[in-house]
Order: sequence, then C-alpha cells, then structure tokens
Amino acid sequence: MQKSKVTCILCPRGCTIKKKAQGDTFEFAGFGCKRGLEWAKEEFINPKRILTTTVHVKNGEIDFVPVRTNLPIPKEKIFEAISILKGIEVLAPVEIGSVIVKNILDTGADVIATRRVGKKDSSYD
Repeated sequence: MQKSKVTCILCPRGCTIKKKAQGDTFEFAGFGCKRGLEWAKEEFINPKRILTTTVHVKNGEIDFVPVRTNLPIPKEKIFEAISILKGIEVLAPVEIGSVIVKNILDTGADVIATRRVGKKDSSYD
C-alpha cells in the first residue's frame, strides 16, 4: 500500500489530503470539500502547472518578455516546454496577450506574453 499527501491550495484552509493507493484503487481522506477532493485526485493522477518564463525579444526596449501558459500543462512537460521557449526569439513590438507559441507540445495551452515590449528607439544608438 502506497501512501502520500498534499496540501490543498484551493482555499485558505489548506487541508492536508491523504491518498492511499492499492493497485489501481485510490482512497482519499482529509479533504474539507468536494472541490478539494477533485483537486487532489487531479494532483495525484495528472499534476499540472502554469508555466512562467521569459522569451528573448529582438529589437525591443528590453531583451526579454515574460510569458506564461494560458492553461496548466502536465508537470512532466514543463522542462521540455522551457527548452523549446529557450530557442524562441520574437520581434518587437510585443503586446500583452500576444500568442508566442500556440498549443505548446500538443497540450492545448498557448504561451502568451504578460507584458508589453515596445520597439527599440534606434535614434539613440
């Protein structure tokens, strides 16, 4: 029998939810609400996270633009997604919400810009 636990992050209560696994059967305890139970099931079976990082900007006021996924992606794909984003360079200007990568790694999530980056003023170079 395998046991593990997580702290629920859906509300300030922070319930400690415990999972017992025996073969393909799971038993959960410690949740304070149905939402917490559903969150724990997803967290144990298929954990997902919002990815936040930066992407290089060519000819921008700043060199990097912060980006994030618009949906959580599987935790096991985070590092692969970061590797892809390391090799991407976008051309300024970049607007908030601009899609940088559509459907990254076939997850259904788009990588979007979370800040505006204007074009570099070349008159000062």
